[in-house]
Amino acid sequence: DLFINKASFEEAQIIAESVKNVRNLVNTPPSHMYPETFANYVKKSFKKNSKLTLEVLDEKALKRQGYGAIIGVGQGSINPPRFIRIAYKSRGAKFHLALVGKGITFDTGGISLKPPASMHTMKCDMAGAATVIEALRAIMKLDLKINVTAYAALAENMPSASAQRPSDVVTTYGGKTIEVLNTDAEGRLVLADALARAQEDKPDLIIDLATLTGAATVALGSRTAGIMSNKDEARDQVFASAKETGESMWPMQIPEESRTILDSKTADIANVGFTPNPAGGMMVGAAFLNEFVDEKTPWVHIDIAPPAFNEGAPYGYNGFGGTGVGVRTLVHLAQKLSG
Repeated sequence: DLFINKASFEEAQIIAESVKNVRNLVNTPPSHMYPETFANYVKKSFKKNSKLTLEVLDEKALKRQGYGAIIGVGQGSINPPRFIRIAYKSRGAKFHLALVGKGITFDTGGISLKPPASMHTMKCDMAGAATVIEALRAIMKLDLKINVTAYAALAENMPSASAQRPSDVVTTYGGKTIEVLNTDAEGRLVLADALARAQEDKPDLIIDLATLTGAATVALGSRTAGIMSNKDEARDQVFASAKETGESMWPMQIPEESRTILDSKTADIANVGFTPNPAGGMMVGAAFLNEFVDEKTPWVHIDIAPPAFNEGAPYGYNGFGGTGVGVRTLVHLAQKLSG
């Protein structure tokens, strides 16, 4: 008879359930999945737990507390933005892992409008937020001895009379200013606020996941995520966990020149380069995010734009649509860091 270890089977069930949840969230039509409904899903699906703390900021709280980048991205939509912070604390845990997710529930590009052929899959632009929430859920269910805080920055990027304009300047939660040269580079804006907030909790490691750039697909194909970091050791830890769980990811550098093209004459930094379509767009996105992380804090950026949504033939465990990429890697990494 085939021997099945019960504990391993139950662990696999928990992780698979979280992967399935991400897929369902990503595949939900944007008419039903917007910042408020995403936040409601989180509030309803996490039962009260002494180890869990949940906070949801609405648009009024975001304005009051200075989340200028999230507000800027969401101001063109009738569906206002939200920010979720959910913390799992395990007794005796020595390591604090922060997970930050991009949650653009639909991305038209805003005033910098996407072409129609590039827009129909943009319900998947909240995959990063879904992944960090569901990874935390699995970590909690597995009762891992690690503290984990997940942050989901949620907005809908729409063009309208009230939408953010190219050349607008926003002030982020951390106080830095951003010149918005392209409203379709909005994911990095909401992440700037979220990363600044995450650092206040003094984690030992920050990992962000985002469907950030089309350039990642140009560089790595449609099935591989890119991993970038301010610390080689942290990047290599994530890469090792990805390999061990069978998720296709590849380590990349953040070249110095990727940052210099983001210099702005009117703000601390621009959200894209002044040079149209600069080479290495995936690394430019990472260089931007790096500006919002203290150099002493280990930080890893995972650009999941290529594998987050499968438009092609089924492969591996993935059918058409959302794949749930990243959940297995994050949970496995948490297992290695726990104790």
